[in-house]
Amino acid sequence: MSVVTELVELAATVAREAGDLARARREEGVHLAATKSSIADIVTDADREVEELIRARLRAARPGDGFLGEESDADPGSTGITWVVDPIDGTVNYAYGIPSYAVGIAAVEGVAEPEAWEALAGVVYAPASGELFTAGRGKGAWLGDRRLAVTVDTPAGALLATGFGYDPATHDGDLATVRSIMPIARDLRRAGAASLDLAYVAAGRLDGYFERGLKPWDFAAGALLVSEAGGRVTRLDTESTRPMLISGGIEVHARLRDILGDET
Repeated sequence: MSVVTELVELAATVAREAGDLARARREEGVHLAATKSSIADIVTDADREVEELIRARLRAARPGDGFLGEESDADPGSTGITWVVDPIDGTVNYAYGIPSYAVGIAAVEGVAEPEAWEALAGVVYAPASGELFTAGRGKGAWLGDRRLAVTVDTPAGALLATGFGYDPATHDGDLATVRSIMPIARDLRRAGAASLDLAYVAAGRLDGYFERGLKPWDFAAGALLVSEAGGRVTRLDTESTRPMLISGGIEVHARLRDILGDET
């Protein structure tokens, strides 16, 4: 078995256990632990508990690997491989009982910076639906035993997804971005979980996705899903505090880049 396959299988096993724990805690009732960048940007007790479980399982299986998670301190490790983890992506959905949330786990090689690393494995698990999306470098993207492929033709316009930042000061800019892409859009979705939006692009359920201000753990797993499904993912304006991520099939990605690149 190759190293990539081993990493994918480990990520999948851990993501399922972590997602099942998140779902169980959701059924018991959510308790807010803190806010982060704004009062709307919340952390639940479950976020922290789930990340602790993921970190413990990965450390037990591969003790020398690094770790970069949303809710805990980074660890560079000693093997050159780092796990990039979002324990509950879509925390606001999770807190409100909206079933659009996911566990995202990626294994990357190199410096734990998106522009420098090479993603080796990526898993997005949606506990509410039980769907497990997996990808390995050079091995394709999968939903169960079905190989995924991005959409190629969008004659009626592209079905796109996006998200907005939690800081109210950024909302006008985000809405202006939406207005700029609507001429190429069939319609727009705003579901609230970046990892699932990217997984849906990989699965052909969305034609493209764009969003400013994502953190590495928001997109590490999903970006590999898209690229392994034949799509492209690019981050623009990476020197800013809110880089723009765009993704989609080759044609949709190019259209988004043409429009949104002018904003950077």
